[in-house]
Amino acid sequence: MDERERTGAERRRSERERSRRQRPDRYAHRSPGGGSSQRRQKPGRPEPNRSGSGKRSSRARRRRRNAVIRWLIFIILILAVIGGILVWKRYGASNEKANLEQYYGIDQEDEIAVVVNEEVVREDDEASSGNTEPAPAPGKVYDGQYYIEYSVVRERINKRFYWDPNENILLYTLPDGNVSAEVGSSEYTDITEKKSVDYTILKTEGRTAYIALPFIQEYTNMEYEVYDDPGPSRVVITSVWGEIQTAEIKRDTQVRYQGGVKSPILTEISGNSKVVVLEDENDWMKVGTEDGFIGYVKTNTLKNITTETRSREFEEPVYTNISKDYTINMAWHNVSNSDANSYILETIAGTKGLTTIAPTWFSLSDTEGNISSLADPDYVNYAHQSNLEVWAVLRDFHGGINSYDETYEVLSYTSKRTKIINQVIAEAIQNGIDGINLDFELVSAECGEHYIQFVRELSVRCRQNGLVFSVDNYVPQPYNEHYDIKEQGNVADYVVIMGYDEHTDGSYEAGSVASIGYLENGITDALKSVSADKLIAGVPFFTRLWFETPKTQEELSQEAGTEAANYPDKVSCSAYSMDEAAQVVKDAGAQAQWDEETGQNYAEWEADGGTYKIWLEDNRSLEEKLKVIKSNNLAGVAEWSLGMENSSVWDLILQYVN
Repeated sequence: MDERERTGAERRRSERERSRRQRPDRYAHRSPGGGSSQRRQKPGRPEPNRSGSGKRSSRARRRRRNAVIRWLIFIILILAVIGGILVWKRYGASNEKANLEQYYGIDQEDEIAVVVNEEVVREDDEASSGNTEPAPAPGKVYDGQYYIEYSVVRERINKRFYWDPNENILLYTLPDGNVSAEVGSSEYTDITEKKSVDYTILKTEGRTAYIALPFIQEYTNMEYEVYDDPGPSRVVITSVWGEIQTAEIKRDTQVRYQGGVKSPILTEISGNSKVVVLEDENDWMKVGTEDGFIGYVKTNTLKNITTETRSREFEEPVYTNISKDYTINMAWHNVSNSDANSYILETIAGTKGLTTIAPTWFSLSDTEGNISSLADPDYVNYAHQSNLEVWAVLRDFHGGINSYDETYEVLSYTSKRTKIINQVIAEAIQNGIDGINLDFELVSAECGEHYIQFVRELSVRCRQNGLVFSVDNYVPQPYNEHYDIKEQGNVADYVVIMGYDEHTDGSYEAGSVASIGYLENGITDALKSVSADKLIAGVPFFTRLWFETPKTQEELSQEAGTEAANYPDKVSCSAYSMDEAAQVVKDAGAQAQWDEETGQNYAEWEADGGTYKIWLEDNRSLEEKLKVIKSNNLAGVAEWSLGMENSSVWDLILQYVN
């Protein structure tokens, strides 16, 4: 081997040894016994001589870290989606469409929806309380013509329409007579003129009547439109005129069933459409659309909210009335038999300022429409000679019938009402009577519509014969609203409220016959419906003496669960004239004291094992009542009844009446 070869071999050996020295010994850090060497690597720090393994470990850690991050992002996204869904479900707008058949109460193909004065009429709304019979559909279509159920017409559109299910006749009373139509006919009678139309006027299903819309409009200040899309066929009726609040829709939006974005959508409404604003509920407004949807829109979708006057040209019928040019001072004369007529001169001899006398002459004698009469032409002549008009009283009691059911039986038949009226008018003409005073006190709520139709019909016949027509009423209370004094005020000449019988022989406790508050409230309430120049206030010439004893335990037990059980005392009473009542107090040795609350002199005393109580009707109490009548500028005063007064009252009445 030459020198160059030797040099090269040594160089290669040197490089190999240097390489071996630099290569790490994987066991060098351990002792021969397997223990750790004194140069132990610190935890978590890579060994400087293990570069390849460190790189792999770093990459693995990065992969694990990235996987965790990806899972965290995924979980966050899932939670965000779930949260968004929950927020949307709670606050997002619903696209659910309302069931319009259900909304309008339609369940039969021949039914139509009815909307009257921005109110949807549904069957359940028309059902009377306690009525187990299913309510009729508010509207129907027959042969392409639209019809409205009678009770809807009467209660919501025009109450002067009257349906007699007993004799199958439809009536509408005008000032000079009735319009009448029979079931299934296109012909009708307008007072005396025969007329016809190109549709059937009246359809019936059992005792339920449906009136054709065009016929209703003929006699009613109303407008209507029919719509078919969207939703079921519906009739939109307007019959109330005057000021309304309107607004425009800013942009396309939805009308919802109730206020709230989750409420079902009734209809879509385009921008610039006009609606009637019905109620303000802050963020939502209740509105009525032109095509008959009543629902809610967001308040911020409305603009140009303003008040408008809605009107229509229509000539309302005019019910002319007889109006006296003096203040009425009328006294009822309780005539129970024909002999009483002969005492007319003695009865009126002591009166002063009396303008009218009202004898109780006519009463219903049976349920067929017959009347009993005590009318006497001589009585009328004597009254006329004394410058008194005679307004004969017609009553539904003390003449043969005396119950609510009997009054209903008579008035619910058109032929029977006509029979009564014909007899009364004939008697009035025959005896020279000046007017009729109607005093029906046994009218049930069920009989209300028949009674007021009777009032209308009697008013027509009185008007045609120049007879003054007045109607007596209880003091207005919720339970006697069916007497409809507002309609009485339209068709009658005078409306009388009987400001007495606050407590009667049927009361559970002792009390005043006519406290001042009772009369004041009665007049105030009556004036809401009747003009002052037509309203007459009735006052009593009598009072009641009450006898009061504690109820026994046995009596209380027997009354348990009844209204009477709320009263611990048993009461009875007797009616007395003014003079008789004063004498009763005097005989008892009692002293009457003025009671500010009732506006009467009051006395009580112990005797006969109980307590006597009396609220006196005298000049002082009467004057308090006359002051109220005068301050309200009423048409007059009426007194019940002649012969029960103290003679001095006439001078007192004169001070306030004339």
